Amino acid sequence: MKNILLALDLQPADRLLLDQAALLAEAFHAKLWLVHVAAPDPEFVGFETGPVYIRESRAKELREEHHQLQQILEDLRDRSIEAEALLIQGPTVDMLEREVEKLQIDLLVVGSHRHGFFYETFVGHTSSRLIKNLSIPVLIVPLPNES
Repeated sequence: MKNILLALDLQPADRLLLDQAALLAEAFHAKLWLVHVAAPDPEFVGFETGPVYIRESRAKELREEHHQLQQILEDLRDRSIEAEALLIQGPTVDMLEREVEKLQIDLLVVGSHRHGFFYETFVGHTSSRLIKNLSIPVLIVPLPNES
């Protein structure tokens, strides 16, 4: 195993994911790729961006998310774990599939929150879609629902 991809939401529960992925990277001497898939720009989903303050607000959010990723990356490197971080925008499943292919990932690590029946029926489950679409192992770490 050479490359592990860890999908992060940049939420407090990510610590569980990060711990599991770091253990695997250490055990297999693998490179750990951190990926946060940010929400697509409003233009991407068919909305006009509106006033300048909306674009500035979105840019600020992306800078903060990038900063969080860099902090996590520094922590991993302090533990002597080879790691890189990516912040990308777009539909989550599509973007993760693209990165798995592009980076030649051997294992994908994702978190899974528990959702209700109607959510699962109408929105779907990211983890299930990834398992169905990918030909590599996917480690799903159950995460607590955040209040």
